[in-house]
Amino acid sequence: MSEPLWIAVCHRDDVIPDGGACVFYEGIQIAVFRIAARDEWYAVQNRCPHWNEQVLWRGMTGERDGEPKVACPMHKRTFSLRTGAAFAGDTPDLLTFPVRVVADGRVFVGVPSAEVVARERTAATHAPCGRAE
Repeated sequence: MSEPLWIAVCHRDDVIPDGGACVFYEGIQIAVFRIAARDEWYAVQNRCPHWNEQVLWRGMTGERDGEPKVACPMHKRTFSLRTGAAFAGDTPDLLTFPVRVVADGRVFVGVPSAEVVARERTAATHAPCGRAE
């Protein structure tokens, strides 16, 4: 498997601890999360697969049995930030993307393939991105 293309999406200080931010890449939205207690970063599709809305960056983060998670702010369905797996069996899983934070604080996301971008463009509604408050 080849190394992903990495793009700088923000600075670590742009994302509040235990919060999320939305970034726009090639017409799709990616939710980036900062889990402060673990100093871990995660990136998933911003589109909730249950209601097809661009809202996950605004979801509440936490953990379930030691697994970092995000809860959709619209319907409270929860997903693993590490694997994208839905904790409820009737909800599709999320796409996940690798994240790196470098010494100067820049946050990079490994961008999705052209196939994934095309699929997300087709599936997604186009609600605007915004930054966590």
